[in-house]
Amino acid sequence: MEQQKPEARYANYFAVGSNAFEFLVDFGQSYQDSDKDMIHTRIITSPVYARALLEILQHAISEHESRYGSIAQQNQDHS
Repeated sequence: MEQQKPEARYANYFAVGSNAFEFLVDFGQSYQDSDKDMIHTRIITSPVYARALLEILQHAISEHESRYGSIAQQNQDHS
């Protein structure tokens, strides 16, 4: 059985919510001309896996900055 490649989507908008049992992470696109953010993907995961994602992202950012230099901060009023 041939495995399909996952769909790739660009995201520049992120929102995170949680309750006692899960984290909800929304990915989407935000445009300066629009007052509405377009969410295209929602990932729901447990707190344990949310922490694992945090650690993976922290490691990836650290490696990226070691290779290419500091990443500028983006001032956003999103969650």
